[in-house]
Amino acid sequence: MVEIDNIDRKILGELQKNADLSLEDLGARVGLSRNACWRRIRALDDKGVIRKRVAVLDPTKLGLGLSVFIQIRTSQHAASWLTDFARATRTMPEILGAYRMTGDLDYLIHARVADMADYDRLYQHLISKIELSDVSASFVMEELKETTELPL
Repeated sequence: MVEIDNIDRKILGELQKNADLSLEDLGARVGLSRNACWRRIRALDDKGVIRKRVAVLDPTKLGLGLSVFIQIRTSQHAASWLTDFARATRTMPEILGAYRMTGDLDYLIHARVADMADYDRLYQHLISKIELSDVSASFVMEELKETTELPL
Protein backbone atom coordinates (compact mmCIF):
# COMPACT_ATOMS: atom_id res chain seq x y z
CA MET A 1 0.00 0.00 0.00
CA VAL A 2 1.23 3.48 -0.88
CA GLU A 3 0.96 6.23 1.70
CA ILE A 4 -0.93 9.29 0.48
CA ASP A 5 -1.95 12.42 2.33
CA ASN A 6 -5.23 14.38 2.28
CA ILE A 7 -4.09 16.63 -0.58
CA ASP A 8 -3.25 13.55 -2.68
CA ARG A 9 -6.71 12.17 -1.84
CA LYS A 10 -8.32 15.40 -3.01
CA ILE A 11 -6.30 15.36 -6.23
CA LEU A 12 -7.19 11.72 -6.89
CA GLY A 13 -10.85 12.36 -6.11
CA GLU A 14 -10.99 15.22 -8.61
CA LEU A 15 -9.10 13.25 -11.26
CA GLN A 16 -11.47 10.30 -10.84
CA LYS A 17 -14.37 12.63 -11.60
CA ASN A 18 -12.65 14.39 -14.51
CA ALA A 19 -9.10 13.61 -15.65
CA ASP A 20 -9.36 16.38 -18.26
CA LEU A 21 -9.16 19.15 -15.66
CA SER A 22 -6.43 21.65 -16.39
CA LEU A 23 -3.71 21.91 -13.77
CA GLU A 24 -4.98 25.41 -12.97
CA ASP A 25 -8.54 24.17 -12.34
CA LEU A 26 -7.31 21.18 -10.36
CA GLY A 27 -5.06 23.39 -8.25
CA ALA A 28 -7.95 25.74 -7.50
CA ARG A 29 -10.11 22.82 -6.38
CA VAL A 30 -7.50 21.34 -4.05
CA GLY A 31 -5.77 24.53 -2.90
CA LEU A 32 -2.40 24.14 -4.66
CA SER A 33 -0.48 25.88 -7.41
CA ARG A 34 -0.38 24.43 -10.91
CA ASN A 35 3.25 23.29 -10.41
CA ALA A 36 2.55 21.71 -7.02
CA CYS A 37 -0.35 19.76 -8.57
CA TRP A 38 1.83 18.62 -11.46
CA ARG A 39 4.57 17.40 -9.06
CA ARG A 40 2.06 15.47 -6.95
CA ILE A 41 0.39 13.88 -9.99
CA ARG A 42 3.80 12.91 -11.32
CA ALA A 43 4.69 11.33 -7.96
CA LEU A 44 1.38 9.42 -7.90
CA ASP A 45 2.10 8.21 -11.45
CA ASP A 46 5.62 7.13 -10.47
CA LYS A 47 4.30 5.23 -7.43
CA GLY A 48 1.77 3.42 -9.63
CA VAL A 49 -1.23 4.88 -7.80
CA ILE A 50 -2.48 6.29 -11.11
CA ARG A 51 -2.37 3.36 -13.50
CA LYS A 52 -3.69 5.18 -16.56
CA ARG A 53 -6.07 7.89 -17.72
CA VAL A 54 -9.01 6.80 -19.85
CA ALA A 55 -12.26 8.03 -21.36
CA VAL A 56 -15.38 6.41 -19.90
CA LEU A 57 -17.70 5.62 -22.79
CA ASP A 58 -21.47 5.16 -22.90
CA PRO A 59 -21.93 1.50 -23.89
CA THR A 60 -25.55 1.96 -24.99
CA LYS A 61 -24.64 4.69 -27.46
CA LEU A 62 -22.01 2.34 -28.90
CA GLY A 63 -24.47 -0.53 -29.40
CA LEU A 64 -23.39 -2.49 -26.33
CA GLY A 65 -26.58 -2.20 -24.31
CA LEU A 66 -26.55 -5.64 -22.68
CA SER A 67 -24.43 -6.11 -19.56
CA VAL A 68 -23.98 -9.72 -18.51
CA PHE A 69 -22.37 -11.50 -15.59
CA ILE A 70 -21.22 -14.99 -16.51
CA GLN A 71 -20.80 -17.51 -13.69
CA ILE A 72 -18.34 -20.30 -14.37
CA ARG A 73 -17.64 -23.52 -12.57
CA THR A 74 -14.83 -25.79 -13.65
CA SER A 75 -13.44 -29.14 -12.66
CA GLN A 76 -10.02 -27.93 -13.82
CA HIS A 77 -7.88 -26.36 -11.12
CA ALA A 78 -4.37 -26.76 -12.53
CA ALA A 79 -2.19 -23.69 -12.94
CA SER A 80 -1.96 -24.34 -16.68
CA TRP A 81 -5.76 -24.26 -17.02
CA LEU A 82 -5.90 -20.93 -15.16
CA THR A 83 -3.21 -19.53 -17.45
CA ASP A 84 -5.19 -20.65 -20.51
CA PHE A 85 -8.44 -19.25 -19.07
CA ALA A 86 -6.82 -15.90 -18.29
CA ARG A 87 -5.33 -15.74 -21.79
CA ALA A 88 -8.69 -16.56 -23.37
CA THR A 89 -10.57 -13.89 -21.42
CA ARG A 90 -7.90 -11.25 -22.09
CA THR A 91 -8.18 -11.76 -25.84
CA MET A 92 -11.95 -11.17 -25.90
CA PRO A 93 -12.69 -7.42 -25.89
CA GLU A 94 -16.32 -7.96 -24.82
CA ILE A 95 -15.05 -9.24 -21.47
CA LEU A 96 -14.55 -6.25 -19.19
CA GLY A 97 -13.50 -8.22 -16.11
CA ALA A 98 -12.73 -11.80 -15.14
CA TYR A 99 -12.36 -12.80 -11.49
CA ARG A 100 -11.42 -15.96 -9.58
CA MET A 101 -13.94 -16.28 -6.76
CA THR A 102 -14.39 -17.94 -3.39
CA GLY A 103 -17.42 -20.06 -2.56
CA ASP A 104 -19.55 -22.15 -4.93
CA LEU A 105 -18.55 -20.14 -7.98
CA ASP A 106 -15.09 -20.56 -9.50
CA TYR A 107 -14.98 -17.56 -11.84
CA LEU A 108 -17.12 -14.53 -12.59
CA ILE A 109 -16.94 -12.64 -15.87
CA HIS A 110 -18.46 -9.25 -16.61
CA ALA A 111 -19.07 -8.60 -20.30
CA ARG A 112 -20.78 -6.04 -22.53
CA VAL A 113 -22.52 -7.16 -25.70
CA ALA A 114 -25.11 -5.80 -28.11
CA ASP A 115 -27.89 -8.33 -27.50
CA MET A 116 -28.67 -12.00 -26.81
CA ALA A 117 -27.34 -13.13 -30.20
CA ASP A 118 -24.09 -11.29 -29.46
CA TYR A 119 -23.94 -12.95 -26.03
CA ASP A 120 -24.40 -16.36 -27.66
CA ARG A 121 -21.52 -15.59 -30.03
CA LEU A 122 -19.36 -14.64 -27.02
CA TYR A 123 -20.40 -17.82 -25.19
CA GLN A 124 -19.61 -20.02 -28.20
CA HIS A 125 -16.25 -18.33 -28.63
CA LEU A 126 -15.39 -18.77 -24.94
CA ILE A 127 -16.25 -22.47 -24.79
CA SER A 128 -14.29 -23.08 -27.99
CA LYS A 129 -11.17 -21.67 -26.29
CA ILE A 130 -11.35 -23.34 -22.88
CA GLU A 131 -13.03 -26.36 -21.27
CA LEU A 132 -15.69 -25.35 -18.73
CA SER A 133 -17.90 -27.55 -16.52
CA ASP A 134 -20.84 -25.20 -16.02
CA VAL A 135 -21.64 -21.78 -17.44
CA SER A 136 -24.64 -19.66 -16.52
CA ALA A 137 -25.38 -16.03 -17.14
CA SER A 138 -27.30 -13.24 -15.47
CA PHE A 139 -28.36 -10.28 -17.57
CA VAL A 140 -28.56 -6.81 -16.09
CA MET A 141 -32.07 -5.38 -16.29
CA GLU A 142 -31.21 -2.02 -14.70
CA GLU A 143 -27.90 -0.49 -13.66
CA LEU A 144 -28.45 1.13 -10.28
CA LYS A 145 -24.83 2.13 -9.81
CA GLU A 146 -21.71 1.65 -11.88
CA THR A 147 -18.60 3.70 -11.30
CA THR A 148 -14.87 3.60 -11.76
CA GLU A 149 -14.30 5.91 -8.78
CA LEU A 150 -12.60 4.30 -5.78
CA PRO A 151 -13.54 5.41 -2.27
CA LEU A 152 -10.77 7.61 -0.92
